[in-house]
Amino acid sequence: MTSRMTERRFGCTARDVAVVGQGTWEIERSERKEAVKALRQGLDLGMTHIDTAEMYGAGESEEIVSEAIAGRRDEVFLVSKVLPSNASRKGTIAACEKSLARLKTDRLDCYLLHWRGHYKLSDTIEAFEELKQAGKILSWGVSNFDEDDLDEALKIAGEGKIACNQVLYHLKERAIEHAVIPWCEKHHVAVVGYSPFGSRGGFPAINSAGFEALNEVAEARSASVHQIALAYLTRRPSLFSIPKAAKAEHSADNSVAGNLKLTKEEIDKIETAFPLGKRPSSLPMI
Repeated sequence: MTSRMTERRFGCTARDVAVVGQGTWEIERSERKEAVKALRQGLDLGMTHIDTAEMYGAGESEEIVSEAIAGRRDEVFLVSKVLPSNASRKGTIAACEKSLARLKTDRLDCYLLHWRGHYKLSDTIEAFEELKQAGKILSWGVSNFDEDDLDEALKIAGEGKIACNQVLYHLKERAIEHAVIPWCEKHHVAVVGYSPFGSRGGFPAINSAGFEALNEVAEARSASVHQIALAYLTRRPSLFSIPKAAKAEHSADNSVAGNLKLTKEEIDKIETAFPLGKRPSSLPMI
């Protein structure tokens, strides 16, 4: 039995999805039993949105996810991604079949193009639509797409087809607020932020001005600084976040953020500590 976590409509789909989900990038580097336990704990706490990719651990991440969701597939909003190097029309379909086999499931709830590559975007989208017609994916989206990429995808697919755009989003990297979030909100596309705590030590250091601002809000809320960060990164109806947790206690900590609603004053305090900055020439990604 899962506890209730805030869910919201996932872009143009008819699905309500947990605001805070579970990412799995580099989860294969953790002790496997511990990683599976963390994912299952997340499910127990309502973090039923699980994101993976064929790239992660050369498929090992998908195998870990399959173990974690065994017997619980119907609870999960399951997402995987095709590599750009596989994203021809035939290659996309073949890659999806391999992901389904590793995940031991008959369908993905959403399937994403991991980033732009050399194959024509129209070929990838045609493959997505073919997979959708076959019931092997229920929706599709993109990842690491800037405004011009999104315009191109929309021109090919039309309105109401792109479920989400998965992009880098954390307190120190708010570039998507310039154009990507407004574009996605205009076209009913969910924005899924990855690496919400930064990558490899990217979270604000203790005693930094940013950390102190987070800590002030956290102490007033009897919450952790990581919970406050996630609450900020999911503060708008279009926003979702997929933190990775390779330990059960981290899953438990992340899950609390799904029900935290920040006040305008708290949001202003965080944004003062982590200024938006100028729009970069290209969309940041890792």
